[in-house]
Amino acid sequence: MKKIVLALLMIFALISAHAAETLQSPDGKYHFVFEQKDGRLIYHLNYADKQVVEKGELGVNIDNHLVEAAMGIPMDTNRVWTTGMEVIKVERTAKDDTWKPAYGEYATIRDHYNEMTIHLMKGGTHGNSNDNGYDKRQQYLFDIIVRAYDEGVAFRYHFPEATNGLFMNITEDLTSFQLAPGAEAYHFAWAQASPKKVKLLKSEPVWKEESDRPLVLKLSNGIYTSIGEAALSDFSRGKLKLVADNKLQMSMFDTASVITAYDMPWRVVMAAERAVDLINNKQLMLNLNAPCKIADTSWIRPGKAFRVCRLDMKTALQAIDFAVDRGLQHIELDAGWYGPEWKMSSSALKVLETRDIDMSELCRQAKSKGIGVWLYVNQRALSQQLDSILPLYQKWGVSGIKFGFVQVGSQKWTAWMHDAVKKCADYHIMVDVHDEYRPTGWSRTYPNLMTQEGIGGNEEMPNAEHNVILPYTRFLCGPADYTPCYFNGRVKNTKAHQLAMPVVYYSPITFLYWYDLPDVYKGEKELDFWKHCPTVWDESKALAGEIGEYIIQARRSGNDWFVGAMNGLQARDITLNTTDFLQKGKKYRVEIYNDDPSLQTRTKVSSTVVTVKAGKQLRLHLQASGGAALRFVPVK
Repeated sequence: MKKIVLALLMIFALISAHAAETLQSPDGKYHFVFEQKDGRLIYHLNYADKQVVEKGELGVNIDNHLVEAAMGIPMDTNRVWTTGMEVIKVERTAKDDTWKPAYGEYATIRDHYNEMTIHLMKGGTHGNSNDNGYDKRQQYLFDIIVRAYDEGVAFRYHFPEATNGLFMNITEDLTSFQLAPGAEAYHFAWAQASPKKVKLLKSEPVWKEESDRPLVLKLSNGIYTSIGEAALSDFSRGKLKLVADNKLQMSMFDTASVITAYDMPWRVVMAAERAVDLINNKQLMLNLNAPCKIADTSWIRPGKAFRVCRLDMKTALQAIDFAVDRGLQHIELDAGWYGPEWKMSSSALKVLETRDIDMSELCRQAKSKGIGVWLYVNQRALSQQLDSILPLYQKWGVSGIKFGFVQVGSQKWTAWMHDAVKKCADYHIMVDVHDEYRPTGWSRTYPNLMTQEGIGGNEEMPNAEHNVILPYTRFLCGPADYTPCYFNGRVKNTKAHQLAMPVVYYSPITFLYWYDLPDVYKGEKELDFWKHCPTVWDESKALAGEIGEYIIQARRSGNDWFVGAMNGLQARDITLNTTDFLQKGKKYRVEIYNDDPSLQTRTKVSSTVVTVKAGKQLRLHLQASGGAALRFVPVK
């Protein structure tokens, strides 16, 4: 009897082993396992031999009853559409390539992964056709595509092309993430909210609202994890809802209607043993998007921008001169230049009669001095006038449009916004999207989408703790238009904290001196750092930090390195080990800007210069809510 039982157990084990499909990252650290249990599609995910997702479900629900009835196909009354599917084939491939972005945080990006495509078919549909000649086998095909990178694991759902081009009404994304008890999450109730650090417990009031993505967690085993979304352009936006203690599920904003063949957005899980390595691996989001579709990107010009607060010709021309003097590349005319932005009667095709602005002449003078002109346009006007706006703005010589108060979330408005960016590319117009939109890496495909808000920036004047959570959370999904200030008295952190922001916070179009006017600047020496600091980079390394405590970020442009250190609410001493980023054996002239409360100046920022050789350690004291900014220039 014991032998029979043992034999049965061995047979069961063999069947189970055969049923499971595994995928590892190239370095072997990520281990993804797919299996079926009680008809459900299940996965498990480990990193560095530690559990990340104990158990998760895969699949979707659809509602196609009207279509199926019209075609004579038996209606599927099962609540979970992907229940009962069978694996008909598993295909595997791998890729190791390098590509060059139009601009970015790196001059080149490696795209290296192992991929597994699980082809499934709805159970009970083996017949070739029904009485109407319809191929039922095509109707119920469903693919799960899984990619394992050294930087993370991503999976998406693909609906193969049906023989009649059938559309799908996708009502629910079943993707879930069951985590071990004890995990803490940084919950954002909306894109511009302040994060709340909470357990994954239904008793926590914050979980009455879904969390925006990426959602970053620290697991009970010490692993840092990020759950996000990539390659969203024409689908319903996902968020994360807590469906049970320690169990998250992707939540769609609304039903999505798609025509096969169709790829849903990627669901992305990143893991790291150090929080800063989530930052160092975030190029995964770009790799999950399609290559650039703009043939000539030479007109796309990253740079620093200055907002024109007083909307008249005199102030705009002063802003151009200020931009030239301070090493900026763009100016922007903000809300109000064409009238009250909320009124249907306000036309973005002309300057408001009471504004003394000749737009063609302004753009001409700006261009003659190497400065681009951006215009703010609310979505109310964009949705009505975009096709007329774009040729006119091109004729004026406008460089970019800041989209204001975009509708986001629904499939309709998500598709509209991305189509609008495509149209802007046709007229060589760059784009900055405000307000609640968070990126998913689509700027790889259309790099004229330069930046976006989707962040609690200086319009809300957050404190330093908020600011040193953002690099580990919001910035994992892409650049953000935070709008660093300098002289405004409402800022809740030090001048050196703000000074470091353009290095720590990546944004190809970076607005500086927010809320400031040109005459506020009085020749402060430390602001030479902003003058020399670029907005795009050849190499980037997050060196050290902890979520909500501090961050040290190094970036290289050409031969020069820039380092930004931003501190939270507690003062601390930090050590920069220059071997982590400088070229070994070289000497560098280092400009160091740091808070010094003892100085009798209005900004209280010290400016010192030292010479160091790569390998030397630099020690700095960071004030509470403070920071430091450093520039390393090789000594010839």
